[in-house]
Amino acid sequence: MIDTFSRVLTDHTFQIVALATVLLGLVNGVLGVFLTLKRQSLLGDALGHSALPGIAIAFIIIQDKNFLLLLIGGGIAALLATGIIQLLSNSPSGIKQDAALALVLSSFFGLGTILITYIQRFPNASQAGIKNFIFGQASGMLRRDLYLIGIFTILAFILVAFLWKEFKLLSFDAIFAKMQGKKYAYLESLLFLLMVFAIVLGLESVGVVLISALLINPAVASRQWSDKLSIVVLLAAVFGGVSAFVGTLLSSMGQQIPTGPAIVLVISGIAFFSLIFAPKNGLLAKLVRHHRNQKRLLKDLTRSAKQGGNESC
Repeated sequence: MIDTFSRVLTDHTFQIVALATVLLGLVNGVLGVFLTLKRQSLLGDALGHSALPGIAIAFIIIQDKNFLLLLIGGGIAALLATGIIQLLSNSPSGIKQDAALALVLSSFFGLGTILITYIQRFPNASQAGIKNFIFGQASGMLRRDLYLIGIFTILAFILVAFLWKEFKLLSFDAIFAKMQGKKYAYLESLLFLLMVFAIVLGLESVGVVLISALLINPAVASRQWSDKLSIVVLLAAVFGGVSAFVGTLLSSMGQQIPTGPAIVLVISGIAFFSLIFAPKNGLLAKLVRHHRNQKRLLKDLTRSAKQGGNESC
């Protein structure tokens, strides 16, 4: 067991994949907090599925697995899907946002599946591994992919730190922020663009089906431990990074264990543990506080009744 553990940690491929997935876990955890605070968790799922036809069309055009160009194609498709969702939500037809999300998600994902089936006829389709974008295949990551993810992660962290107050206002009171001028409208677009890039970058490792879990689950887990935004963001980054490393390690040590689902299972386990056992907002903590409040209320009522009886005497 120890020998296997040492061999995996020293493996060059594991080091590249682990570092890339950890960076993705960190940045998705941070950005996912703002997405959940804006009550747009389902949007991450829709964007992930909507990116699939863009990736497929990009491959049909370039006939090569160029990670950057494929991601550009996926990003364009995700932005197009978002525009359609906003158009449907704001149209006089009365379509609500959840219905628009479901419509766009299913349509784009169905188109992407058809295009990937068509791509399988190409002689270089199996080598390109386009089909792996559905469920992810982190083992196919290269050093250039790691560099691209690293550059984006650093850029995203710098922007979040520099625009912390503005992103905080957008997350808690978007209507008031928009009333402050066009500056906040541009910043909201910037925040959304960062989320799109984070989602698209994670498609190769986790896949379109599971990418929303990498974005949302760390935020859900961290919110159970604190109500302070800075701590929630920090914990979300830690949870995302740790789950990415542990999931990649389990995938490398096991046999035929896909990396993406392993990462999602780990972060889901952290989320469920936090929902139950977190001392701040966990289910058990809330039950204990509720029980204590009931006892305190009963004691106050009993004391009041006794005082009322004494005064009547």
